[in-house]
Amino acid sequence: MSVLEPRDAESIAVPPPPEPPRGSVMDAAHRALSVGIVSVVLLIAFEATAVGTAMPVAARELDGISVYAFAFSAYFTTSLFGMVVAGQWSDRNGPLTPLTVGISAFAVGLLLSGTAASMWVFILGRAVQGLGGGLVIVALYVVVSRAYEEHLRPAIMAAFAASWVVPSVVGPLASGTITEHLGWRWVFVGIPVLVVLPLVLALPAIRRTASGPADPEAPVAAWDRRRILLALAISAGAGLLQYAGQELRWLSLLPAVAGAALLVPAVRGLLPRGTVRAARGLPSVILLRGVAAGSFIAAESFVPLMLVTQRGLSPTFAGLSLAMGGLTWALGSWIQSRPWTEPYRERLVVAGMGLVALSILTAPSVLIPAVPVWTVAVAWAFGCLGMGAVIASTSVLLMKLSPPEEAGANSAALQISDGLSNVLLLAAGGAAFAALGGGTVGHEAGAAAAGSSHPSAFAAVFLPMAAVAAAGAWVATRLHGPAAAKTG
Repeated sequence: MSVLEPRDAESIAVPPPPEPPRGSVMDAAHRALSVGIVSVVLLIAFEATAVGTAMPVAARELDGISVYAFAFSAYFTTSLFGMVVAGQWSDRNGPLTPLTVGISAFAVGLLLSGTAASMWVFILGRAVQGLGGGLVIVALYVVVSRAYEEHLRPAIMAAFAASWVVPSVVGPLASGTITEHLGWRWVFVGIPVLVVLPLVLALPAIRRTASGPADPEAPVAAWDRRRILLALAISAGAGLLQYAGQELRWLSLLPAVAGAALLVPAVRGLLPRGTVRAARGLPSVILLRGVAAGSFIAAESFVPLMLVTQRGLSPTFAGLSLAMGGLTWALGSWIQSRPWTEPYRERLVVAGMGLVALSILTAPSVLIPAVPVWTVAVAWAFGCLGMGAVIASTSVLLMKLSPPEEAGANSAALQISDGLSNVLLLAAGGAAFAALGGGTVGHEAGAAAAGSSHPSAFAAVFLPMAAVAAAGAWVATRLHGPAAAKTG
Protein backbone atom coordinates (compact mmCIF):
# COMPACT_ATOMS: atom_id res chain seq x y z
CA MET A 1 0.00 0.00 0.00
CA SER A 2 1.48 3.31 -1.07
CA VAL A 3 1.52 6.39 1.05
CA LEU A 4 1.24 9.99 -0.01
CA GLU A 5 4.43 11.93 -0.54
CA PRO A 6 4.69 15.15 1.43
CA ARG A 7 4.14 17.26 -1.66
CA ASP A 8 1.03 15.22 -2.51
CA ALA A 9 -0.33 15.74 0.96
CA GLU A 10 0.22 19.48 0.70
CA SER A 11 -1.66 19.61 -2.61
CA ILE A 12 -4.85 18.15 -1.08
CA ALA A 13 -7.28 20.85 -0.06
CA VAL A 14 -8.34 20.53 3.55
CA PRO A 15 -12.00 21.43 4.01
CA PRO A 16 -12.63 24.21 6.54
CA PRO A 17 -14.08 23.15 9.86
CA PRO A 18 -17.87 23.29 9.99
CA GLU A 19 -19.34 26.47 11.37
CA PRO A 20 -20.93 26.16 14.78
CA PRO A 21 -24.74 26.19 14.80
CA ARG A 22 -26.18 29.68 14.93
CA GLY A 23 -29.31 31.16 16.40
CA SER A 24 -31.15 30.69 19.65
CA VAL A 25 -34.69 30.07 20.82
CA MET A 26 -35.00 33.79 21.53
CA ASP A 27 -33.62 35.19 18.27
CA ALA A 28 -35.83 37.20 15.95
CA ALA A 29 -36.92 34.12 14.01
CA HIS A 30 -38.05 32.16 17.08
CA ARG A 31 -38.86 34.72 19.81
CA ALA A 32 -42.62 35.02 19.37
CA LEU A 33 -43.03 31.27 18.97
CA SER A 34 -40.85 30.48 21.99
CA VAL A 35 -42.66 32.92 24.27
CA GLY A 36 -46.03 31.67 23.01
CA ILE A 37 -45.51 27.94 23.48
CA VAL A 38 -43.71 28.38 26.79
CA SER A 39 -46.75 30.41 27.90
CA VAL A 40 -48.92 27.42 27.01
CA VAL A 41 -46.78 25.16 29.19
CA LEU A 42 -46.89 27.78 31.95
CA LEU A 43 -50.69 27.72 31.78
CA ILE A 44 -50.77 23.93 32.06
CA ALA A 45 -48.27 24.00 34.93
CA PHE A 46 -50.23 26.60 36.87
CA GLU A 47 -53.45 24.67 36.36
CA ALA A 48 -51.87 21.42 37.54
CA THR A 49 -50.51 22.96 40.74
CA ALA A 50 -53.42 25.28 41.54
CA VAL A 51 -56.44 23.12 40.74
CA GLY A 52 -55.20 20.25 42.89
CA THR A 53 -55.28 22.52 45.93
CA ALA A 54 -58.88 23.60 45.31
CA MET A 55 -60.16 20.14 44.36
CA PRO A 56 -60.90 18.79 47.88
CA VAL A 57 -62.95 21.88 48.75
CA ALA A 58 -64.87 21.63 45.48
CA ALA A 59 -65.66 17.95 46.09
CA ARG A 60 -66.87 18.67 49.62
CA GLU A 61 -69.15 21.54 48.60
CA LEU A 62 -70.57 19.54 45.68
CA ASP A 63 -71.15 16.54 47.96
CA GLY A 64 -68.84 14.44 45.81
CA ILE A 65 -66.24 13.02 48.19
CA SER A 66 -67.36 9.48 47.34
CA VAL A 67 -66.47 10.00 43.65
CA TYR A 68 -63.49 12.27 44.29
CA ALA A 69 -61.05 10.02 42.43
CA PHE A 70 -63.08 10.28 39.24
CA ALA A 71 -62.21 13.98 39.03
CA PHE A 72 -58.63 12.83 38.38
CA SER A 73 -59.31 9.68 36.37
CA ALA A 74 -61.70 11.53 34.02
CA TYR A 75 -58.91 13.94 33.11
CA PHE A 76 -56.41 11.15 32.61
CA THR A 77 -58.54 8.85 30.48
CA THR A 78 -59.70 11.54 28.06
CA SER A 79 -56.18 12.95 27.80
CA LEU A 80 -54.93 9.57 26.56
CA PHE A 81 -57.51 9.64 23.81
CA GLY A 82 -56.63 13.23 22.98
CA MET A 83 -52.95 12.32 22.64
CA VAL A 84 -53.62 9.72 19.95
CA VAL A 85 -56.00 12.00 18.06
CA ALA A 86 -53.50 14.87 18.23
CA GLY A 87 -50.76 12.66 16.81
CA GLN A 88 -52.78 11.76 13.72
CA TRP A 89 -54.22 15.24 13.37
CA SER A 90 -50.79 16.88 13.52
CA ASP A 91 -49.24 14.47 11.02
CA ARG A 92 -52.11 14.98 8.57
CA ASN A 93 -52.76 18.72 8.83
CA GLY A 94 -50.08 20.20 11.06
CA PRO A 95 -50.18 21.04 14.78
CA LEU A 96 -51.96 24.42 14.51
CA THR A 97 -55.55 23.16 14.57
CA PRO A 98 -55.19 20.53 17.32
CA LEU A 99 -53.33 23.04 19.46
CA THR A 100 -56.06 25.65 19.00
CA VAL A 101 -58.85 23.15 19.69
CA GLY A 102 -56.92 21.76 22.65
CA ILE A 103 -56.39 25.12 24.34
CA SER A 104 -60.05 25.98 23.76
CA ALA A 105 -61.25 22.66 25.22
CA PHE A 106 -58.90 23.11 28.16
CA ALA A 107 -60.48 26.49 28.92
CA VAL A 108 -64.06 25.25 28.38
CA GLY A 109 -63.44 22.35 30.75
CA LEU A 110 -62.19 24.71 33.46
CA LEU A 111 -65.24 26.94 33.05
CA LEU A 112 -67.57 23.93 33.13
CA SER A 113 -66.02 22.66 36.36
CA GLY A 114 -65.92 26.13 37.89
CA THR A 115 -69.63 26.71 37.33
CA ALA A 116 -70.79 23.15 38.11
CA ALA A 117 -73.78 22.71 40.40
CA SER A 118 -73.19 18.97 40.89
CA MET A 119 -70.15 16.71 41.17
CA TRP A 120 -70.92 14.85 37.95
CA VAL A 121 -70.96 18.10 35.96
CA PHE A 122 -67.67 18.94 37.66
CA ILE A 123 -66.25 15.58 36.54
CA LEU A 124 -67.54 16.20 33.00
CA GLY A 125 -65.61 19.47 32.97
CA ARG A 126 -62.46 17.64 34.05
CA ALA A 127 -62.99 15.16 31.19
CA VAL A 128 -63.28 17.99 28.64
CA GLN A 129 -60.21 19.60 30.14
CA GLY A 130 -58.25 16.33 29.87
CA LEU A 131 -59.16 15.97 26.21
CA GLY A 132 -57.81 19.47 25.60
CA GLY A 133 -54.66 18.77 27.59
CA GLY A 134 -53.94 15.63 25.55
CA LEU A 135 -54.34 17.54 22.29
CA VAL A 136 -52.11 20.38 23.47
CA ILE A 137 -49.13 18.43 24.78
CA VAL A 138 -48.68 16.32 21.63
CA ALA A 139 -49.24 19.28 19.30
CA LEU A 140 -46.57 21.22 21.18
CA TYR A 141 -44.03 18.46 20.62
CA VAL A 142 -44.80 18.47 16.90
CA VAL A 143 -44.34 22.25 16.83
CA VAL A 144 -40.91 21.89 18.42
CA SER A 145 -39.87 19.14 16.00
CA ARG A 146 -40.87 21.26 12.99
CA ALA A 147 -40.07 24.83 13.97
CA TYR A 148 -36.73 24.42 15.76
CA GLU A 149 -33.44 23.17 14.36
CA GLU A 150 -32.06 20.09 16.07
CA HIS A 151 -29.42 22.03 18.03
CA LEU A 152 -32.11 24.33 19.48
CA ARG A 153 -34.48 21.63 20.69
CA PRO A 154 -32.67 20.90 23.99
CA ALA A 155 -32.91 24.61 24.87
CA ILE A 156 -36.65 24.88 24.24
CA MET A 157 -37.25 21.70 26.25
CA ALA A 158 -35.24 23.27 29.09
CA ALA A 159 -37.50 26.31 28.84
CA PHE A 160 -40.52 24.01 29.16
CA ALA A 161 -39.07 22.60 32.38
CA ALA A 162 -38.22 26.06 33.74
CA SER A 163 -41.80 27.19 33.19
CA TRP A 164 -42.88 24.78 35.95
CA VAL A 165 -40.68 26.38 38.61
CA VAL A 166 -42.80 29.41 39.51
CA PRO A 167 -46.17 27.57 39.34
CA SER A 168 -44.86 24.77 41.55
CA VAL A 169 -44.02 27.31 44.26
CA VAL A 170 -46.69 29.97 43.74
CA GLY A 171 -49.59 27.84 42.45
CA PRO A 172 -50.61 26.03 45.65
CA LEU A 173 -50.19 29.17 47.77
CA ALA A 174 -52.18 31.36 45.39
CA SER A 175 -54.85 28.72 44.95
CA GLY A 176 -55.18 28.21 48.68
CA THR A 177 -55.52 31.95 49.29
CA ILE A 178 -58.14 32.36 46.54
CA THR A 179 -60.06 29.31 47.74
CA GLU A 180 -60.08 30.56 51.33
CA HIS A 181 -61.09 34.17 50.60
CA LEU A 182 -63.03 34.07 47.31
CA GLY A 183 -64.07 30.44 46.92
CA TRP A 184 -62.80 27.46 44.94
CA ARG A 185 -64.79 28.38 41.82
CA TRP A 186 -62.57 31.39 41.16
CA VAL A 187 -59.55 29.11 40.79
CA PHE A 188 -61.22 27.30 37.88
CA VAL A 189 -62.95 30.32 36.34
CA GLY A 190 -59.90 32.57 36.62
CA ILE A 191 -57.37 30.36 34.83
CA PRO A 192 -59.03 30.51 31.36
CA VAL A 193 -58.20 34.24 31.24
CA LEU A 194 -54.58 33.15 30.85
CA VAL A 195 -55.47 31.41 27.57
CA VAL A 196 -55.54 34.74 25.73
CA LEU A 197 -51.76 35.33 25.91
CA PRO A 198 -50.72 31.94 24.44
CA LEU A 199 -53.27 32.27 21.66
CA VAL A 200 -52.12 35.77 20.69
CA LEU A 201 -48.41 34.91 20.75
CA ALA A 202 -48.18 31.30 19.64
CA LEU A 203 -50.77 30.74 16.95
CA PRO A 204 -49.57 33.33 14.38
CA ALA A 205 -46.00 32.10 14.80
CA ILE A 206 -47.06 28.46 14.43
CA ARG A 207 -49.03 29.35 11.30
CA ARG A 208 -45.82 30.74 9.77
CA THR A 209 -43.41 28.03 10.82
CA ALA A 210 -45.20 24.72 11.44
CA SER A 211 -48.62 24.69 9.79
CA GLY A 212 -49.77 22.18 7.21
CA PRO A 213 -48.65 18.57 6.70
CA ALA A 214 -44.98 17.66 7.03
CA ASP A 215 -44.77 16.99 3.28
CA PRO A 216 -47.12 19.37 1.43
CA GLU A 217 -46.65 17.49 -1.86
CA ALA A 218 -47.65 14.12 -0.43
CA PRO A 219 -51.33 13.11 -0.49
CA VAL A 220 -53.09 13.62 2.84
CA ALA A 221 -53.43 10.28 4.59
CA ALA A 222 -56.84 9.10 5.74
CA TRP A 223 -57.63 8.88 9.43
CA ASP A 224 -56.45 5.58 10.89
CA ARG A 225 -59.69 4.27 12.42
CA ARG A 226 -57.87 1.37 14.01
CA ARG A 227 -55.69 3.76 16.04
CA ILE A 228 -58.74 5.73 17.10
CA LEU A 229 -60.39 2.53 18.36
CA LEU A 230 -57.16 1.59 20.14
CA ALA A 231 -57.13 5.04 21.74
CA LEU A 232 -60.65 4.47 23.05
CA ALA A 233 -59.56 1.07 24.34
CA ILE A 234 -56.51 2.41 26.18
CA SER A 235 -58.58 5.20 27.74
CA ALA A 236 -61.35 2.84 28.87
CA GLY A 237 -58.83 0.27 30.10
CA ALA A 238 -56.95 2.84 32.15
CA GLY A 239 -60.21 4.09 33.65
CA LEU A 240 -61.27 0.58 34.64
CA LEU A 241 -57.92 -0.12 36.27
CA GLN A 242 -58.12 3.13 38.21
CA TYR A 243 -61.61 2.23 39.38
CA ALA A 244 -60.52 -1.27 40.40
CA GLY A 245 -57.54 0.06 42.36
CA GLN A 246 -59.66 2.25 44.62
CA GLU A 247 -60.82 -0.60 46.83
CA LEU A 248 -59.31 -3.99 47.60
CA ARG A 249 -62.36 -6.19 47.07
CA TRP A 250 -62.87 -9.40 45.12
CA LEU A 251 -65.42 -7.66 42.93
CA SER A 252 -62.68 -5.22 41.87
CA LEU A 253 -61.07 -8.07 39.94
CA LEU A 254 -63.80 -7.81 37.29
CA PRO A 255 -63.03 -4.24 36.17
CA ALA A 256 -59.31 -4.94 36.61
CA VAL A 257 -59.44 -7.93 34.22
CA ALA A 258 -61.59 -6.00 31.76
CA GLY A 259 -59.21 -3.06 31.90
CA ALA A 260 -56.17 -5.27 31.30
CA ALA A 261 -57.93 -6.98 28.38
CA LEU A 262 -58.44 -3.60 26.75
CA LEU A 263 -55.01 -2.23 27.57
CA VAL A 264 -52.79 -5.05 26.29
CA PRO A 265 -53.79 -4.91 22.60
CA ALA A 266 -54.09 -1.11 22.74
CA VAL A 267 -50.55 -0.72 24.07
CA ARG A 268 -49.20 -3.11 21.45
CA GLY A 269 -50.90 -1.14 18.71
CA LEU A 270 -50.11 2.39 19.87
CA LEU A 271 -46.52 2.06 21.09
CA PRO A 272 -43.59 1.23 18.77
CA ARG A 273 -42.87 -2.44 18.31
CA GLY A 274 -40.25 -3.55 20.81
CA THR A 275 -41.12 -0.99 23.49
CA VAL A 276 -41.95 -3.56 26.17
CA ARG A 277 -38.68 -5.48 25.58
CA ALA A 278 -36.61 -2.27 25.40
CA ALA A 279 -35.47 -2.64 21.79
CA ARG A 280 -32.69 -0.22 20.94
CA GLY A 281 -33.50 3.25 19.69
CA LEU A 282 -36.95 4.78 19.67
CA PRO A 283 -38.70 1.94 21.60
CA SER A 284 -36.28 2.33 24.52
CA VAL A 285 -36.67 6.11 24.50
CA ILE A 286 -40.44 5.73 24.85
CA LEU A 287 -40.16 2.98 27.48
CA LEU A 288 -37.70 5.01 29.52
CA ARG A 289 -40.07 7.96 29.59
CA GLY A 290 -42.74 5.79 31.18
CA VAL A 291 -40.37 4.09 33.61
CA ALA A 292 -38.92 7.39 34.81
CA ALA A 293 -42.19 9.30 35.09
CA GLY A 294 -44.20 6.45 36.58
CA SER A 295 -41.72 5.42 39.29
CA PHE A 296 -40.94 8.98 40.37
CA ILE A 297 -44.50 10.33 40.41
CA ALA A 298 -45.86 7.25 42.16
CA ALA A 299 -43.26 7.63 44.91
CA GLU A 300 -43.66 11.41 45.14
CA SER A 301 -47.40 11.04 45.72
CA PHE A 302 -46.70 9.36 49.08
CA VAL A 303 -43.96 11.70 50.34
CA PRO A 304 -46.23 14.34 51.97
CA LEU A 305 -48.47 11.66 53.49
CA MET A 306 -45.43 9.91 54.97
CA LEU A 307 -44.11 13.11 56.52
CA VAL A 308 -47.51 14.07 57.97
CA THR A 309 -48.48 10.69 59.40
CA GLN A 310 -45.08 9.31 60.43
CA ARG A 311 -43.13 12.43 61.42
CA GLY A 312 -45.92 14.79 62.47
CA LEU A 313 -45.28 17.58 59.97
CA SER A 314 -48.06 19.93 58.98
CA PRO A 315 -49.37 19.55 55.42
CA THR A 316 -47.80 22.90 54.52
CA PHE A 317 -44.31 21.90 55.67
CA ALA A 318 -44.68 18.46 54.14
CA GLY A 319 -45.49 20.06 50.80
CA LEU A 320 -42.59 22.48 51.11
CA SER A 321 -40.24 19.50 51.35
CA LEU A 322 -40.81 19.05 47.62
CA ALA A 323 -40.62 22.73 46.65
CA MET A 324 -36.88 22.74 45.93
CA GLY A 325 -37.49 20.02 43.35
CA GLY A 326 -38.94 22.50 40.88
CA LEU A 327 -35.66 24.40 40.80
CA THR A 328 -33.40 21.37 40.50
CA TRP A 329 -35.68 19.84 37.84
CA ALA A 330 -35.20 22.98 35.76
CA LEU A 331 -31.45 22.83 36.46
CA GLY A 332 -31.25 19.25 35.19
CA SER A 333 -33.13 20.19 32.05
CA TRP A 334 -30.81 23.18 31.55
CA ILE A 335 -27.72 20.99 31.91
CA GLN A 336 -28.89 18.63 29.16
CA SER A 337 -29.45 21.64 26.88
CA ARG A 338 -25.78 22.68 26.94
CA PRO A 339 -23.96 21.86 23.66
CA TRP A 340 -21.09 20.16 25.46
CA THR A 341 -23.43 17.51 26.89
CA GLU A 342 -24.68 16.27 23.51
CA PRO A 343 -21.91 13.65 22.97
CA TYR A 344 -22.55 12.36 26.49
CA ARG A 345 -26.36 12.38 26.45
CA GLU A 346 -26.72 8.64 27.08
CA ARG A 347 -24.35 8.78 30.06
CA LEU A 348 -26.21 11.82 31.38
CA VAL A 349 -29.51 9.94 31.22
CA VAL A 350 -28.03 6.88 32.93
CA ALA A 351 -26.69 9.11 35.71
CA GLY A 352 -30.05 10.87 35.94
CA MET A 353 -31.91 7.60 36.43
CA GLY A 354 -29.34 6.65 39.05
CA LEU A 355 -30.16 9.83 40.96
CA VAL A 356 -33.87 9.10 40.65
CA ALA A 357 -33.48 5.57 42.01
CA LEU A 358 -31.25 6.75 44.86
CA SER A 359 -33.65 9.53 45.87
CA ILE A 360 -36.63 7.14 45.99
CA LEU A 361 -34.57 4.64 47.97
CA THR A 362 -33.45 7.32 50.45
CA ALA A 363 -36.86 8.89 51.11
CA PRO A 364 -38.27 6.15 53.41
CA SER A 365 -35.21 6.43 55.66
CA VAL A 366 -37.17 9.13 57.55
CA LEU A 367 -39.36 6.31 58.86
CA ILE A 368 -36.47 5.88 61.29
CA PRO A 369 -36.98 8.55 64.01
CA ALA A 370 -33.26 9.32 64.25
CA VAL A 371 -33.08 10.41 60.58
CA PRO A 372 -33.71 14.17 60.12
CA VAL A 373 -36.84 15.02 58.16
CA TRP A 374 -34.87 17.35 55.88
CA THR A 375 -33.27 14.23 54.41
CA VAL A 376 -36.33 13.87 52.18
CA ALA A 377 -35.99 17.43 50.87
CA VAL A 378 -32.34 16.90 49.96
CA ALA A 379 -32.96 13.49 48.41
CA TRP A 380 -35.90 14.75 46.37
CA ALA A 381 -33.92 17.73 45.12
CA PHE A 382 -31.33 15.34 43.66
CA GLY A 383 -34.06 13.11 42.27
CA CYS A 384 -35.66 16.07 40.49
CA LEU A 385 -32.25 17.02 39.12
CA GLY A 386 -32.06 13.60 37.51
CA MET A 387 -35.64 13.78 36.29
CA GLY A 388 -35.01 17.14 34.63
CA ALA A 389 -32.16 15.66 32.61
CA VAL A 390 -34.03 12.44 31.76
CA ILE A 391 -37.42 13.86 30.75
CA ALA A 392 -35.97 16.60 28.55
CA SER A 393 -33.48 14.20 26.98
CA THR A 394 -36.15 11.66 26.05
CA SER A 395 -38.08 14.45 24.33
CA VAL A 396 -34.99 15.55 22.41
CA LEU A 397 -34.12 11.99 21.38
CA LEU A 398 -37.68 11.30 20.27
CA MET A 399 -37.56 14.24 17.86
CA LYS A 400 -34.14 13.19 16.62
CA LEU A 401 -35.29 9.64 15.88
CA SER A 402 -38.66 10.59 14.35
CA PRO A 403 -39.09 11.36 10.63
CA PRO A 404 -41.15 14.57 10.18
CA GLU A 405 -44.19 12.66 8.93
CA GLU A 406 -44.18 10.46 12.07
CA ALA A 407 -43.47 13.16 14.66
CA GLY A 408 -47.11 13.32 15.75
CA ALA A 409 -47.62 9.58 16.21
CA ASN A 410 -44.31 9.16 18.04
CA SER A 411 -44.95 12.18 20.29
CA ALA A 412 -48.32 10.66 21.15
CA ALA A 413 -46.61 7.35 21.98
CA LEU A 414 -44.17 9.15 24.30
CA GLN A 415 -46.99 10.88 26.18
CA ILE A 416 -49.05 7.67 26.35
CA SER A 417 -46.08 5.87 27.91
CA ASP A 418 -45.73 8.71 30.42
CA GLY A 419 -49.40 8.89 31.38
CA LEU A 420 -50.16 5.18 31.35
CA SER A 421 -47.18 4.31 33.53
CA ASN A 422 -48.35 6.89 36.03
CA VAL A 423 -51.73 5.27 36.50
CA LEU A 424 -50.41 1.70 36.49
CA LEU A 425 -47.65 2.30 39.03
CA LEU A 426 -49.84 4.53 41.17
CA ALA A 427 -52.49 1.82 41.21
CA ALA A 428 -49.89 -0.82 42.12
CA GLY A 429 -48.34 1.36 44.80
CA GLY A 430 -51.74 2.25 46.24
CA ALA A 431 -52.78 -1.39 46.39
CA ALA A 432 -49.56 -2.38 48.17
CA PHE A 433 -49.96 0.55 50.57
CA ALA A 434 -53.52 -0.44 51.48
CA ALA A 435 -52.69 -4.15 51.74
CA LEU A 436 -50.00 -3.49 54.38
CA GLY A 437 -52.16 -1.32 56.61
CA GLY A 438 -51.83 2.02 54.86
CA GLY A 439 -55.39 3.00 55.65
CA THR A 440 -57.45 5.27 53.44
CA VAL A 441 -57.12 8.97 52.85
CA GLY A 442 -60.59 10.39 52.73
CA HIS A 443 -62.33 13.61 53.77
CA GLU A 444 -62.79 14.02 57.52
CA ALA A 445 -61.80 10.55 58.63
CA GLY A 446 -58.80 10.47 56.35
CA ALA A 447 -56.29 11.94 58.78
CA ALA A 448 -57.17 9.45 61.48
CA ALA A 449 -57.08 6.52 59.10
CA ALA A 450 -53.80 7.56 57.57
CA GLY A 451 -52.37 8.24 60.99
CA SER A 452 -52.66 4.55 61.80
CA SER A 453 -50.64 3.60 58.73
CA HIS A 454 -47.85 1.14 59.42
CA PRO A 455 -44.35 2.26 58.32
CA SER A 456 -44.00 -0.91 56.26
CA ALA A 457 -46.88 0.30 54.08
CA PHE A 458 -44.73 3.22 52.92
CA ALA A 459 -41.71 0.98 52.42
CA ALA A 460 -43.90 -1.22 50.19
CA VAL A 461 -44.37 1.79 47.91
CA PHE A 462 -40.89 3.31 47.82
CA LEU A 463 -38.71 0.21 47.55
CA PRO A 464 -40.41 -1.28 44.45
CA MET A 465 -40.44 2.17 42.77
CA ALA A 466 -36.71 2.50 43.45
CA ALA A 467 -36.21 -0.89 41.75
CA VAL A 468 -38.25 0.26 38.74
CA ALA A 469 -36.13 3.42 38.50
CA ALA A 470 -32.94 1.34 38.74
CA ALA A 471 -34.20 -0.77 35.84
CA GLY A 472 -34.65 2.50 33.97
CA ALA A 473 -30.91 3.11 34.26
CA TRP A 474 -30.38 -0.07 32.22
CA VAL A 475 -33.00 0.99 29.66
CA ALA A 476 -31.07 4.27 29.34
CA THR A 477 -28.10 2.36 27.92
CA ARG A 478 -30.20 1.34 24.89
CA LEU A 479 -31.34 4.74 23.62
CA HIS A 480 -29.16 4.81 20.52
CA GLY A 481 -30.19 2.52 17.69
CA PRO A 482 -32.46 2.28 14.66
CA ALA A 483 -34.40 5.43 13.87
CA ALA A 484 -37.44 3.67 12.47
CA ALA A 485 -39.86 1.59 14.48
CA LYS A 486 -43.27 0.50 13.27
CA THR A 487 -46.19 0.19 15.62
CA GLY A 488 -48.09 -3.01 15.94
